[in-house]
Amino acid sequence: MEVDPGFAGIGHGRGYDTRLMTDPRPDWTAIDTVCLDLDGTLLDLSYDNYIWTKLVPQRYAARKSLSLEAAYADLAPRFKAREGTLEWYCIDFWSQELGLDIVALHHEARARVGWLPGAQRFLQQVRAAGKRLILLTNSHPKTLAIKHEYTRVVDYLDEAASSAEFAAPKENPLFWERAQARFGFDPARSLFADDSRTVLHAAHAAGMAWVYGVCRPDSDGTAHAHEEFQRIDSVLELTAGIG
Repeated sequence: MEVDPGFAGIGHGRGYDTRLMTDPRPDWTAIDTVCLDLDGTLLDLSYDNYIWTKLVPQRYAARKSLSLEAAYADLAPRFKAREGTLEWYCIDFWSQELGLDIVALHHEARARVGWLPGAQRFLQQVRAAGKRLILLTNSHPKTLAIKHEYTRVVDYLDEAASSAEFAAPKENPLFWERAQARFGFDPARSLFADDSRTVLHAAHAAGMAWVYGVCRPDSDGTAHAHEEFQRIDSVLELTAGIG
C-alpha cells in the first residue's frame, strides 16, 4: 500500500548530511537521469490514503461485523507488522489477508485518482531538456496498472519499475543495487524525488546526488517537514534553470 507516514508509522531512519538542507535547485548540467516516486510525488496520495484509511476499514468492518473503531484496532497492528516490506505494498497479500477485493476497491475509488499540481508539466519540461526519466515505485504492479489506466502516467516516462520486480522495497539497499543494474544510471549524475523520509534516506545512501523530499504528497493532508532534505512542495519547482 502507499499511505501517508502519519497513518503508516514509517520510521525516521538515521542522521543525515546537512548539505541536503541548503542545496539550491538542481544543477541540470550535472544531471542525466531523473528518478521519481509515483504516489505522493507525481500522483496525489489522497487516492491511496482514502482507500487504506477509509474504504478498507469500512469494508473490513462490514465483513467482520465490527464497529469501525474495532476494525481500526484490528487493522493497525497488522499494517504495522508489514511496514517496509514487499507485503506492505502488495495488494494480493492484503486481499488474502483481509478477505477483501483490493483491486476492486481501487477501481471503485477511481474518481480520486489524479495528478499532483505541476507534475505533468514537470515531466514534459524534463523530457524536453533531454533528461532520462525513470519511475521507481513501491506501488504493486497491479496498483500501478490501475493508476496508469486512469492517468496514463507511465507514458510520460522513459522507463518504469515496481519494487516487486526487484524483490525488495525502496527502503532496502538491494532495491537500489538492482535498479542501477537494470537501468544503468549513474547515481552521481541522478536526481531523485520522493515523499517518504525512509526512502529518501535509502536513496542518499545509494549515492543519489540530488535528493528532494516532496512536502505536499496528499492534497487533502498536512505537509511533511523533511527537515534533513531539500524540500519542495511540487516537483515543478525543480525545473528552475533547466533551460
